[in-house]
Amino acid sequence: MKCIVGLGNPGSKYHETRHNVGFMVIDELLKRHGWQLSKGKFKGHFTIETYEGEKVILLEPQTFMNLSGESLRPLMEFYDLTPEQVTVIYDDLDLPLGKIRLRQTGGHGGHNGVRSCIDQLGTKQFNRLRFGIGRPESPITVTDYVLGKFNDDEKTDLEPAINHAADAMEAWVTKPFQKVMNDYNK
Repeated sequence: MKCIVGLGNPGSKYHETRHNVGFMVIDELLKRHGWQLSKGKFKGHFTIETYEGEKVILLEPQTFMNLSGESLRPLMEFYDLTPEQVTVIYDDLDLPLGKIRLRQTGGHGGHNGVRSCIDQLGTKQFNRLRFGIGRPESPITVTDYVLGKFNDDEKTDLEPAINHAADAMEAWVTKPFQKVMNDYNK
């Protein structure tokens, strides 16, 4: 079994903001397959589905970004998942808009959702899909930028990038993460 976690903030106020690209990738996977997040447990919304004969959990924590690990850890404990069975999808200011990077480990890079996952899991050894949102130009603060919605120009680049990230996650369900990294980090 594998678990794909999209980080974001719950509620309509944050819907389709830059900080919620993790949710957007999960939503794309749900849309593609006609799945729904139906279980409200572990401080999150999740579903367990079968893709290409493999079981996969899709999770959107409902804790707000800074406490994302409080949703992921109990779900992993309940389903007896190891960190290697998890990929966390989150926004990254250090990548250009729409660029994705897959990694097997690393620090939090200042991302509070990832920091929460590291703190709650007690390890940095879990897969990540970093989704580039670019950096704001002043005078916009980082907080206002990540909690802001994509403008029309950005939306043009956003849709193919979300599809690319969803493709990578579908590939990971049936292939080793290292292979997916090699194929999608080009």
